[in-house]
Order: sequence, then structure tokens, then C-alpha cells
Amino acid sequence: MGRRQNVLKALGNSLGPRRLGKLGWLDGTTALVTGGGSGIGKGVVEAFLQEGARVGVLEIRPARVKELGKLGPSVAAVAGDVTSLEDNGRAVSQVVSKWGKLDTLVCCAGVFDGFTPLMDIPGEKLSAAFDELYGVNVKGYLFSTKAAIPELIKTNGTVIYTVSHAGYAAGGGGALYTSSKFAVRGLVKQMAHELAPQVRVNGVAPGGVLTDLRGIKTLGLHDRGLSSAEGVEERMKKGNPLRVAPKPIDIAWAYVYLASRPRSRIVTGATIQADGGTGARGLVRLSGLLDEEWRE
Repeated sequence: MGRRQNVLKALGNSLGPRRLGKLGWLDGTTALVTGGGSGIGKGVVEAFLQEGARVGVLEIRPARVKELGKLGPSVAAVAGDVTSLEDNGRAVSQVVSKWGKLDTLVCCAGVFDGFTPLMDIPGEKLSAAFDELYGVNVKGYLFSTKAAIPELIKTNGTVIYTVSHAGYAAGGGGALYTSSKFAVRGLVKQMAHELAPQVRVNGVAPGGVLTDLRGIKTLGLHDRGLSSAEGVEERMKKGNPLRVAPKPIDIAWAYVYLASRPRSRIVTGATIQADGGTGARGLVRLSGLLDEEWRE
């Protein structure tokens, strides 16, 4: 059984039989996904594998690293912390050592602030909460990019950052999370400028997604997954014009497009808003074709 067949069997993807024998969008490429052990990152890993890529993962939880190993020989996961430049460098080195190059860096690692308003964060915890959240959501992206730049220049590669609808509008998180995603949105522009023409840099901005995104320890939110709250799926559906509660794989295909050089080679400094149309919400009605019963 070949590499593609092994991957499809491991993923249990229903599209597998229809794809056998066909070229994938990412055949022959290698990628590194930070935070690839769960949530959107895991969805990206699975989609990249399905499209023929070989994928390295930097994941902080050893149990998730072990689970990733079950996806087959086209995955190389390493336990490490995105807030450590050394760990990021180790992950890049592992990908290059195993497969000879790095084509794509995808930054998905993130933490949440539980929608906590600034006024509700105790003053004595504010500095530590800022450092914890920005350490993962912003510094982690800078460190991953710093570690990967030399290899990405060699391959005319690409970087893909995970932004958020919270990087465009208020209310997608609290003061810390929202400001961190505005920072990442700015990072897309700045790094696209700095690394052109050799490396393309883009972003994907999901809206609400059914993931296990955890809150920060400083505020006692680390044991709560974002999608574990009661009724969260219905609230997501009612909050966007397309009435969807996306799963990670729904978002992952935007990353596949941006990683595919033949399909997005002239795209850089852009962010795809994969948010169910949240950015197109109306002021009076959620969307134009809703029935009367939905207008409450």
C-alpha cells in the first residue's frame, strides 16, 4: 500500500476512494504546522496529508504528539513550545533532516482569554495574562517565522498565519485576545513586505469554530475548551449569515489553497476571512434571505 493510501486509511476520509491515483494540490511539498495536535491545526495537518504533503508538527502536549504518530510516516511530530525559539528551530531542523526541505510554515498555536473584558482582569494578574497570551499568539508566530525563514527562502516557500474574525471586529474575544489577533493581522502585512519576493505570507481568519481552544492559565481558563460550553454550536449557527458551525476541516482548505504555489503564487499579504460571512452581517437583518421566523 502506497503513501497516499496509508494516509487516507489513517484519516478515514470518505473522499479517499475518489482521490486515489489523482495528484494532490500539495504533492511533493513539506510543511511545518505549529499547534497541529488539535483544533484548526489538526484539521490543517489532515487536509495537507490528504493533498499529498509531508507534515512536521510542533505540539506542546506529548499525548497529542503520540496521537499524531498514528497518522502514518508522512507525519513527524515533535513536542515543544512555540514560545521557545530553540523549540521552533528544532522542529524546522527535524522537517529538513527528514525530508530535505521546508515549503510551508503554518502557525496555528493559540490560546484564548475567555471573552474577559479588561475591567474584569485583576490588576495584579494583568501583566502575566498579557505575557501568557501574547507569548503564544504573537511571539510564537514571530519565533516560528524566524526559525523557518532560511529554509523557506531556499524553496520560495510560504507562511500562513491564523488570524481570526476577532482581528477585524470587537467581540470575538476579550481585550487581550482581540488585540493579539489584530497584531497577527498586521504581521501578515509586514512579513509579506519583508520576505517578498522569495516568500509569500498570508493569513486565514476563521470565525467561530468547534475546537478545543483553551484559555490562559493566568485567568484559570486552561481547563475549558471553547466548544465545550453548553449550546455553543447553536450560538455559532445563529451568529453568521451562512448559519454554519464550522469544524476544523472546513477551515483547513483555505490553508491548502494558500500553500499551493500553482494556485496562489501571486497572493501575498492577504487574509482569507473564512468566517461564515460574519464580516457581511447586516445592521438590521443577519442576512438577506432569512425567513421572518429568524428575524428575532
